[in-house]
Amino acid sequence: EIWKQTNGQVDYFVSAIGTSGTIMGVGKYLKEYNPNVKIVCAHPVKGHYIQGLKNMEEAIVPSIYDPSKIDLEVMIETKDAFEMTRKLAKYEGIFAGMSSGAAMLAAVETAKKADCGVIVTIFPDRGDRYLSTDLFL
Repeated sequence: EIWKQTNGQVDYFVSAIGTSGTIMGVGKYLKEYNPNVKIVCAHPVKGHYIQGLKNMEEAIVPSIYDPSKIDLEVMIETKDAFEMTRKLAKYEGIFAGMSSGAAMLAAVETAKKADCGVIVTIFPDRGDRYLSTDLFL
């Protein structure tokens, strides 16, 4: 779907990391079509509180996770992911969850460093799951 909707014009694919299924699977697929696509991981820092995400240095590492398949890594602080999630709701009307905020933050950081190109990210969760948490209180 990503490849078709962008007409094969993907330069960066940004994904938050939990089970690593999305970043490993989509990354593999995109690299088959264009080996120059950069796979960017939104990697939470140690001790984070971003539900659904894992810091691979302190978590049980899924067997499908292969760090050699990741080209760039953006370390994400909990407070920054929460802030981006709130901005998505307030300014873009996107009611996403905290791991989506982490993915968006990594996409923005990638855009700041890229000369040009198409950056694609996936929002893995929705905001209604977090209405009673610190994310939206």
